[in-house]
Amino acid sequence: MRRLNRKKTLSLVKELDAFPKVPDSYVETSASGGTVSLIAFTTMALLTIMEFSVYQDTWMKYEYEVDKDFSSKLRINIDITVAMKCQYIGADVLDLAETMVASADGLVYEPAIFDLSPQQKEWQRMLQLIQSRLQEEHSLQDVIFKSAFKSASTALPPREDDSSQPPDACRIRGHLYVNKVAGNFHITVGKAIPHPRGHAHLAALVNHDSYNFSHRIDHLSFGELVPGIINPLDGTEKIAFDHNQMFQYFITIVPTKLHTYKISADTHQFSVTERERVINHAAGSHGVSGIFMKYDLSSLMVTVTEEHMPFWQFFVRLCGIVGGIFSTTGMLHGIGKFIVEIIYCRFRLGAYKPVSSVPFEDGHTDNHLPLLENNTH
Repeated sequence: MRRLNRKKTLSLVKELDAFPKVPDSYVETSASGGTVSLIAFTTMALLTIMEFSVYQDTWMKYEYEVDKDFSSKLRINIDITVAMKCQYIGADVLDLAETMVASADGLVYEPAIFDLSPQQKEWQRMLQLIQSRLQEEHSLQDVIFKSAFKSASTALPPREDDSSQPPDACRIRGHLYVNKVAGNFHITVGKAIPHPRGHAHLAALVNHDSYNFSHRIDHLSFGELVPGIINPLDGTEKIAFDHNQMFQYFITIVPTKLHTYKISADTHQFSVTERERVINHAAGSHGVSGIFMKYDLSSLMVTVTEEHMPFWQFFVRLCGIVGGIFSTTGMLHGIGKFIVEIIYCRFRLGAYKPVSSVPFEDGHTDNHLPLLENNTH
């Protein structure tokens, strides 16, 4: 009984076979079919290799949402060299809440030489070249995100020469924590002192002829410090041609969460607009000489996630390539063969021209083709 049920089951399964087998004796091969098959296999191999390269690659997905975190502190990472001695300048932050952040909390003043060494000039030139390419090709930013923590450090390399030149500049580097509101980070003449109505700088003790706010921004970023990320102002150098020159940077900060296969960090991207002018009160250009970076935070937060094609999608696309090429080449081969057969048949029919009728003695005519060449009635 069990054998009978098993036979019925097997016969039922055979009837459901969607891929019936054709005996080899009924299969006819041809040179055209072999050529089309060779083209089809070559195309499938090329497309499979290309599809596998796409499967290995990753891409960055950008998502936007409202930033609801206003209670945390914003970190500012600074590395700026000013062409003045350290005792003549002071740096601090003043936000819209009139909260002053003293520079002694996280910034270090180091005497330095403003002119770069040959190796440092090469580093600066390469950094400026990357900045120009980033402005032209925005897709390079995705490459920088992927290569974070894998690429070389973007910090200014140390001097390779033992220069006996005395320091003529001041390198201000370190980090500050400020409130997540709009503020103004500035470097100007004199050290900052607290004031009931804000703050002030002791500029009266500095000789006016020593004013020189030529500066180089080796690094400026907001949020968590991520090695390998190049920011818009990195490598910027400005030369002052007047003692009373003001340099202004208007910065818009966008909170960014970065999630890749190598790193997960809370950082900030920013855009910047630059402006510089000479302070001349007689001409109506008022202000204070120095370097001013006015920043504001965007209400939107960007989440950048590195994504990869899942294996099931790669498998489905691969099956589509194989099946699609088989079907397409089969149809094209059938259509081409049909057209060739029609043309060939017409050519063969045109080779047989009608023969002139042969009259009989009784007056009838013979319209049939002669069986022999010399057959006459």
